[in-house]
Amino acid sequence: MIIGIPKEIKIHEYRVGLTPQGAKILTTSGHKVIIETHAGDAIGFTDQDYQNSGAEIIQNGKNIFEQAELVIKVKEPQEIECKMLSKDQVLFTYLHLAADPKQTELLLASGATCIAYETITNNNGRLPLLQPMSEIAGRMSIQSGAHHLEKTQGGSGVLLSGATGVEFAQVLILGGGIVGMNAAKVALGMGAQVNILNRSLSKRLTDFQQKYGSQLSVDLSNQTNIEQQLKTADLVIGAALVAGASAPKLITQDMLKLMKKGSVLVDVSIDQGGCFETSKVTTHDQPTYVVDGIIHYCVGNMPGAVAQTATLALTNATLPYIIELANKGAQQAMLDNTNLKNGLNIYQGKVTHQAVAESLNHPFNSVNF
Repeated sequence: MIIGIPKEIKIHEYRVGLTPQGAKILTTSGHKVIIETHAGDAIGFTDQDYQNSGAEIIQNGKNIFEQAELVIKVKEPQEIECKMLSKDQVLFTYLHLAADPKQTELLLASGATCIAYETITNNNGRLPLLQPMSEIAGRMSIQSGAHHLEKTQGGSGVLLSGATGVEFAQVLILGGGIVGMNAAKVALGMGAQVNILNRSLSKRLTDFQQKYGSQLSVDLSNQTNIEQQLKTADLVIGAALVAGASAPKLITQDMLKLMKKGSVLVDVSIDQGGCFETSKVTTHDQPTYVVDGIIHYCVGNMPGAVAQTATLALTNATLPYIIELANKGAQQAMLDNTNLKNGLNIYQGKVTHQAVAESLNHPFNSVNF
């Protein structure tokens, strides 16, 4: 199979869809890997590295899309890329369609088979290709939030750890999944008081709370508890996720009035539309804006800032599925692997993931190969 890796063109996206090591595994298995020139330069993966792995360097993205049977990316295709896809191609990348009706329409028009990393499951019903980026985004959310709490960044001037004789900061995390747990670990390590609100109190969360004692509290996520916690929070992390669907809006604009001026909201759910009513996508160039005195950080590709680490982690997760798609073809691979089939969002011009369809008010079409 011809596997194409275009250079990412989303603003400040430095990741690449496949490492040189991943390319070598595929070419050794008899597949042809074509990669756009300079696709990995920003993170130290040179064209020569890819050539040494058996890949062929292609001079522009248009030629990648013209030749590839399987297109591997990191972020959702931009408009120009969507228009280069065809019905005979398979696209394998993060899509996050529930928050992006325009991209959805473009992909439907292309006729391509579109498999989303974020809705592939494992046998436990978890999301293995979302996990590595969720881990990174969770950890970065505290790092970024702490930075924007600094007075020089417009924040309240609070240090997460406090100081001798000075109280530590209060960090509220909405969601106790992969993002939330990783955010909590970093915040706890920095000395903050951490409060996690989650839809249910799983054994995993209660065991986690016992490990850290009074520095960490865990409670149910509901409006009453959220409003109570907002009154004292210095940093709030939005880590809510419903697989494939739009994120629930957990904080309304009216609720911002409960917060201290100069506090920071970090919306890690922004790829799925955001879990704050006042959220809108920002970039690494201009990561924040202020609403009612509250700083909002809503960067849509947070892991792109640590692109080398993120690319290595992502290829580790995606490569087994890429191999399966390349060896068997998309249809047979999904027939053999229901978890992979759960990643199918668009097929033959129809929406084929129920949560995506419901979020976009599109008809849902079940696929039976």
